[in-house]
Amino acid sequence: MITLDNVSKVYKIGRERKIFALTEVSATLQSGEFVAVVGPSGSGKSTFLAMSGLLDKPTEGKILFDGKDVTGLSDQERTAIRAGRCGFIFQFPSLIPTLNALENVLLPRTINRNYDKKDNEWGREVLERVGLGDKLENLPYQLSGGEQRRVALARSLINNPDIILADEPTGAVDEQNAKLIIDLFKELNQQGKMIIMVTHDLTLAQQAERIIELENSRIVQDIVRENHV
Repeated sequence: MITLDNVSKVYKIGRERKIFALTEVSATLQSGEFVAVVGPSGSGKSTFLAMSGLLDKPTEGKILFDGKDVTGLSDQERTAIRAGRCGFIFQFPSLIPTLNALENVLLPRTINRNYDKKDNEWGREVLERVGLGDKLENLPYQLSGGEQRRVALARSLINNPDIILADEPTGAVDEQNAKLIIDLFKELNQQGKMIIMVTHDLTLAQQAERIIELENSRIVQDIVRENHV
């Protein structure tokens, strides 16, 4: 469970100018929920995701993770929580160009020094799940944009996280790849994983059971859909 309690995030530009990325936002995200975060560009969606995934600290307010106040934790402590509990999919795949698909997927394991030879088998399995079992040895430049996005998705799953945080996961991919990604999210959600997905696509958001709408850095709607698709 993740709770944002009256969270505000303000970025200072120069001496006087301030940008309010989030303003007095409160929301509790329950384990096993599939949540879509929507709103126009600049509404605070990505900042909401960053706060939920402990990538950033609020200017004001508190963040609770499984009921524990983690607002004041050090970067190292927050990193440890993220590594064990969260999987991130960012707007851009950000693959290492000199590593093949399998090596890119295994990268989080090597960074955390948790790598084991058995991880190769798990990495292959995850790439199979996203339809890239025949692309293990391909370098990023040998993959299409949609394939690179699926490698990034597989990478987010390598530590078997409880929470998947995705920022525009279907951006710049074709309809077939988008459907594959959403179907996998649904499958993971049915297995009990929390999915937090930022999207500008309202049709895509209808796939989630809960929709949080942001506008001008504030939550304007928070709807749980009884008969979501």
